[in-house]
Amino acid sequence: MMDTTYYNIDCEKAWCPGCGNFGIHEIVKEAMAELALKKEDLCFVSGIGQAAKSPQYYDVSYFNGLHGRALPVACGIKAANPDLTVLVESGDGDMYGEGGNHFIHTIRRNPNITVLVHDNMIYGLTKGQASPTSQKGMITSIQVQGVTSTPLNPPALALSAGASFIARGSYSEPALTKEIIKQAIAHTGFALVDIFQACVSFNKFNTHAWYKDNTAIIDDDHDATNKISAFELALQEAPWLLGVIYHVDCESIFEENLFPYRSSNEPLYRREKDLSVLQDIMDEKK
Repeated sequence: MMDTTYYNIDCEKAWCPGCGNFGIHEIVKEAMAELALKKEDLCFVSGIGQAAKSPQYYDVSYFNGLHGRALPVACGIKAANPDLTVLVESGDGDMYGEGGNHFIHTIRRNPNITVLVHDNMIYGLTKGQASPTSQKGMITSIQVQGVTSTPLNPPALALSAGASFIARGSYSEPALTKEIIKQAIAHTGFALVDIFQACVSFNKFNTHAWYKDNTAIIDDDHDATNKISAFELALQEAPWLLGVIYHVDCESIFEENLFPYRSSNEPLYRREKDLSVLQDIMDEKK
C-alpha cells in the first residue's frame, strides 16, 4: 500500500467550498494507494465540467478532452497501450448528456477501463441547468417551472447495454465507495461506478442530507451475477441503492479483439513503424 500523498500535486482545487468533488477526490486517491498503482502505469481521461477537472489534481498522466468525448480518447489510449490502467473521471452531464452516445457504444465495445461518474444531478460548471439525472420537478435557472423530462438511470442503461461491472457509490459512504472503486479497477472489462455527490451551489434539492436520507446499502445476500436481480436493484428509487449492482466475467475485451493484437501482445507505441507503407498509400492517391 502506498501513501495517498504519492498522488498529490501542488495546485489549488477550483471547486466550491463544501463540494462533493473534494470527498470523491480523496476516495479515489485512497483506492489507488491501496492498490499500489504506480503513476507511470496510470492514465486519467476526462471531458468538460467541474468533475472533469479531477484528473488535473492528481500527479499522474491525464488527457482532458472535449465535452462528452472522454470515452473515445480512453479507448484510443487503451488500444495504443493496453498495459496502462485507464480511468475516466467526469460528471453526469459530460458522461450521460453530451457523452451519452459514446457511453452506450463504449459499453458495447467493452474496453478494459474504469469509468467514475460524479453524479450530482445538475450541470455545475455552466451554472445550474438540469442534467440527464435531474429529478422531475427540480427548479433550476433554466427549468424555472420544474424539470419535466424523465431522469436517466445510468446503472439500468449500462446493464441493458451489456456492461459487466456496474456499481453505485456515494461520497457520503467513503469506505464503501473506496472498496467499489478498487473492485472496478481490478475488473477486466468496462466498469461503471456512478457516484452520488452534492452540488452545494446549484442543486438545493439533492443536498448532503438528501443523499444520506435517500440511499441505502445493498444487502450482502444480493447475487451480483444475476442480471434480473441486478435490474431490480438498478430500478429501485427512494432509497437508491449503493454497492455493486452487477459483476460478471467478460468473454473478451475491446483491446484483445483489435487486429494488431491477434499476432502480438506488444503495445502499439512500442512497435517499430514502417513509414514506407504509409508513403506507398499516399503515393497511390496522387
